[in-house]
Formats: sequence, C-alpha cells, structure tokens
Amino acid sequence: MGKKFTASATQLKPDPRFNSLLASKFVNCLMHDGKKSIAQNVFYAALDRIKERVPDAEPIEVFTQAVENVKPSVEVRSKRVGGATYQVPTPVNPKRQQTLAIRWILAAIRGKKGRPMEVRLADEILSAHKKEGTAITTRENIHRMAEANKAFAHFAFSR
Repeated sequence: MGKKFTASATQLKPDPRFNSLLASKFVNCLMHDGKKSIAQNVFYAALDRIKERVPDAEPIEVFTQAVENVKPSVEVRSKRVGGATYQVPTPVNPKRQQTLAIRWILAAIRGKKGRPMEVRLADEILSAHKKEGTAITTRENIHRMAEANKAFAHFAFSR
C-alpha cells in the first residue's frame, strides 16, 4: 500500500490579509520548522516595503506578477535512450510552474546573506516584477538549456 498523505492543495486556506491562495502557499514554503507566524510576519513586512517603494500598485498584485514572471514554460528532463542519457525539453504543467517559481524566489533570497529576510524578499519580488534578478536568471538558464537541447525533443514522447 502506498504512502498516505494529505492533499495540501485541497486544504490550503487563503491568507488572512489579502485572501490569496498564492500568498498562503508562499508563506507555507517560506515557513521553517513549523513557525508560520514568523513566516507570515516576514512576508507581510516585505509586502509593506513593496508598498512603500511602489505606492501606486497593490503589493499583492506586484507579488503575483513577480511569480508569473518567474514561472518557466519549458524545462529539461533526463531521458535514457539506448544507454545514452539525453536532456529532453518538456512543457511544464501549471502547478509545477508555480512550485518552481516559488522555489526559485526562495532560493534566491536564501542565497543572499547579510540583510534581514523581509528586505531580501522585497528586493527579489521587485526584481522579479521588473523581469530581472536571481530567480529570473534561473528561469532564463532553464529556457536556454531547453532551447539548446531541442534537437532531442522527439524523445519526449517515445517510449
């Protein structure tokens, strides 16, 4: 019998401040050691900083657009064909796009040290909103790799 797990997507409740499922998911991914209140404080402090820097836009809209900008459309998957392993470009389904975007934003802010987490998060969200920054660079590298390996795309659907 397989593992029993809860489908967290069905149990996910929108965040209390913006009533956004994406924000709630992001807070859950940001959370460390089950300390959700700390993760929420960091996230909301970052959005407050964004509100100060971009007063004419809603911070949750800036955040949502940043995640949209980071989402990859294709990725490479390893496929073994006759003893050789090929990097095969494949389209990414929407749920995985969102997961990868969140993961890359968090990896970008965790990779930079020396400043408070909310400052790093606000900077990365604003950078992603402007289509620049570490998370966007990661996305561009994935797309470049898929483009370089598009000659192997015919392996994607062969069995």
